[in-house]
Amino acid sequence: MTDDTAILDSRYAWTRLALSLLIATVGGAGIWSIVVVMPAIQADFGVARGDVSLPYTLTMLGFALGNLAIGRIVDRFGITLSLIGSALLIAAATGLAALSPSVQVLSGLQFIIGFGSAVGFGPLIADVSLWFLRRRGIAVAIAASGNYLAGAIWPMILAGVLAGQGWRAVYLVLAGATLVVVIPLALCLRRRVPLVARAHADTLSSARARATGLSPRSLMLLLGLAGVACCVAMSMPQVHIVSYCVDLGYGPAVGAQMLSLMLLGGVASRLASGALADWLGGVRTVLIGSGLQCLALFLYLPSDGLTSLYVVSLVFGLAQGGIVPGYAVIVREYMPSDEAGRRVGFVLMGTILGMALGGWMSGWIYDLTGSYRMAFLNGIAWNLLNLGIIVLILTRTRTRGPAPLPA
Repeated sequence: MTDDTAILDSRYAWTRLALSLLIATVGGAGIWSIVVVMPAIQADFGVARGDVSLPYTLTMLGFALGNLAIGRIVDRFGITLSLIGSALLIAAATGLAALSPSVQVLSGLQFIIGFGSAVGFGPLIADVSLWFLRRRGIAVAIAASGNYLAGAIWPMILAGVLAGQGWRAVYLVLAGATLVVVIPLALCLRRRVPLVARAHADTLSSARARATGLSPRSLMLLLGLAGVACCVAMSMPQVHIVSYCVDLGYGPAVGAQMLSLMLLGGVASRLASGALADWLGGVRTVLIGSGLQCLALFLYLPSDGLTSLYVVSLVFGLAQGGIVPGYAVIVREYMPSDEAGRRVGFVLMGTILGMALGGWMSGWIYDLTGSYRMAFLNGIAWNLLNLGIIVLILTRTRTRGPAPLPA
């Protein structure tokens, strides 16, 4: 192995990963803050619950589009400029959000916040993946955990600010934290992967791609559809578990505890699945995670007791956490490094849109049927579609046989 290829999986690569995780944890705060301040905004502006939910919806839409758009920028200009530009965008939008005169204005600014925050998810994961080969799976999983860590840490921090100084102060804190943390750390990531190292990794990915007989575009579209399908299924418990617990008479606090249990299980699952991906590959890892997620959704159907719901929620979290970063691993295993940003961004955009679609669809089905049973069955059906696509990719690769590596 040459000095240039030795940079892959090196101590520098792990240091870079640690910095990226910190950036993702701070840069992703904006997509969780709206959940914390939503009740205060509703009371301040005197609007209905549906109206005050609009900022969250637009945040997720911006987050989805940002994964694709910023991913393209990363491919062309590198991660440092993308991070700095996004940090300035987030800081400007959050600063202006503190001055919002209406929910409509705040909603527009939340779209921008969501767009900028996307840099800490797909684009940053794509950059991290360039620096690893043997340990790519666990590295991608760690980077992807920044999104969950932001959801676990920032609501607790911001709740104190909200109680003491109000929701507008929350946005000012976020603006300051983004500038102070993200920009200096972004400057530490200016180094680019040597071309020899990228060529070495691309040799392996192109061999896998040829084995499938699918063009990169076709494979990307299949993975995007799989991402939508798996996350429509994933969203049923994640978005509606609190409401489900309220319907069963357990109250919102119990539902919130189950959601936290899911997220903690998700972090553990991401790390374990990352290690598994380094052993079995991304396709098999996603197949296992998706199969376990489908099983967990089936287990929700007969579960209405308190203990059983806690257990199934933990099982669900442990099942689903590694699926989304697994898609990023598959992209890097099958597609060239100079397209990593936009390819990863597209597929992860599909997962976010799947969460948004599934969250709405489950509520719509509940309104039609008066029960979450059909919503769970709908999630299972989408999960089976996801499984079918992943099995297709796996079987095409295995039946066609691996392409020979260039000499």
